[in-house]
Amino acid sequence: MACYLTTGKHMSIYTSVLTVLLLLGITAPIALAFGFGGATAARSQIAPLRWFGKTYIAIVRGVPDIAFFLFFVIALDQAVEYLRHKVLCPDWEAPIRQGNDFVVCQAAKMPLGNAPQWVHESYGFGLAVVTFAIVFGAFAANVLFGAMRAVPKAQLETAEAYGMSQHQTFWRILVPQMWVYALPGLSNLWMVLIKATPLLFLLGVEDIVYWARELGGTKTPRFTDYPHGDWRMWYFLALLVFYLLFTRVSEIVLGRIMSRLTSGQATSGGEAQRKAAA
Repeated sequence: MACYLTTGKHMSIYTSVLTVLLLLGITAPIALAFGFGGATAARSQIAPLRWFGKTYIAIVRGVPDIAFFLFFVIALDQAVEYLRHKVLCPDWEAPIRQGNDFVVCQAAKMPLGNAPQWVHESYGFGLAVVTFAIVFGAFAANVLFGAMRAVPKAQLETAEAYGMSQHQTFWRILVPQMWVYALPGLSNLWMVLIKATPLLFLLGVEDIVYWARELGGTKTPRFTDYPHGDWRMWYFLALLVFYLLFTRVSEIVLGRIMSRLTSGQATSGGEAQRKAAA
């Protein structure tokens, strides 16, 4: 069994775990940045900016994740190839849309057909990061927008009464205090993001779900040195344990962050800490 679990194929599933962790590590801060931008735009006093922020939140939150993932990845890929086609192949006369086919010159393909495998994998991973960030950025924007509105308005008015500008009030009063209201929602969003990583499989990225299905399927002596029956149940059981352990560790870390943020705050969490210390 030890030899079986350390074959070259099995090293791929271990590497795919790093792919999932890398996706989370890159996507989470980008999605949070998108969310902060969307929430700030949604509460802007400039009407077009406010409309843009609220439309972004409403559209992305209103579309099923799978539908958005499948549509946006194709749309983004074709948009990149279209722009490259216009720049690199200006003499092209044939229509790009030929029935149901999207046809561009060979030089505009992304990535190029003769590119190394790692380029193809990196490009697919990059599309996945952008898609995840846009989708979960909309949910983060909704959470942060609600957190901004939860900060007591009297504190903002007091800051302005002391001569602070709207810019200073936003960054010195509103933003530092909104996190204590936003963290519960952001914690749930982080858990949803973890559970959404198997969608990488739908985007063509060889993630942990892909390799679990690939390695767990029936193998005959013709294709492997370690033939076995259908072991997919055991591989997916291992995935279940992995995700449960990961979410448990996340809960512990987020709980400690929440305790630190609520310390001394006029919230139920802060009040509980004061009673415990008394």
